[in-house]
Amino acid sequence: MANSKKDDREAKARIARMRANQELHQTQVTRRKRDNVIAVCAIVVAVAVAAVLALTVFAGSKTDAASEAPDSTPSPSASASPTTVETNSPTVPNADTAAGQTLTGTLTLNGQPLGVSLDGTAAPQAAAVFKSLAAENFFAGKNCHRLADSDNFGVLQCGSLNGNGNGDPNYQWGPVENSPTDGKYPAGTIAVARGASTYSNGTQFFITFKDTVLPQDTGGYTIVGKVTSGLDVVTGIAAGGIVPGTNGATDGAPKTPVTIDSFTLN
Repeated sequence: MANSKKDDREAKARIARMRANQELHQTQVTRRKRDNVIAVCAIVVAVAVAAVLALTVFAGSKTDAASEAPDSTPSPSASASPTTVETNSPTVPNADTAAGQTLTGTLTLNGQPLGVSLDGTAAPQAAAVFKSLAAENFFAGKNCHRLADSDNFGVLQCGSLNGNGNGDPNYQWGPVENSPTDGKYPAGTIAVARGASTYSNGTQFFITFKDTVLPQDTGGYTIVGKVTSGLDVVTGIAAGGIVPGTNGATDGAPKTPVTIDSFTLN
């Protein structure tokens, strides 16, 4: 009888240990599943954040100045969806229409003229585009939507189709021309803003009002010409201050609204 009770106790103990082991195993399985779910969620969030940052870099304030867009290393850009095929939109003029030419003219901002010169030898495709847009009076009434001013980076960006920094998805072209290998864009440079692709140039351009350094690892930005007189008009706009944008206090809309009265080339 005593042995029977002892056997019963041992059996109950084995059952108890077995149940405890089963519960421990189930707890471990549940914990692993929970940890896996947390890990997957963390990866999804990380990928989403990386995607947003990438878009911010290339699109900047809706168009990555030189967002026909600046980040910790400021750069300009346009936020039209970049073309993935390296080809120009049908209405983009042929580079031959400006190749070898020096085009001079006047860009008038808020009633104040700037003398400009475009280099059809170093940047024939860009010069052809801006020659054509100027002849069509495209820029009259457009604005300069973006002003950025920080260390080694000072740009006024203009020419967005609808004035909001977005590019025109139906008017994109390339390639990038005359981009400085050292990334230096001297004060008075006129360059073409673009999105992520080197074939996402559009109608937007930026003027550097101080010596500016831009990253060249994604292709750089086309220097199409320079301001030959009146750069103080742009420095005056910059001195008026910036309405802080999504990229911080040093990159946003100019506090002084800027309208392009005209852009003429000869």
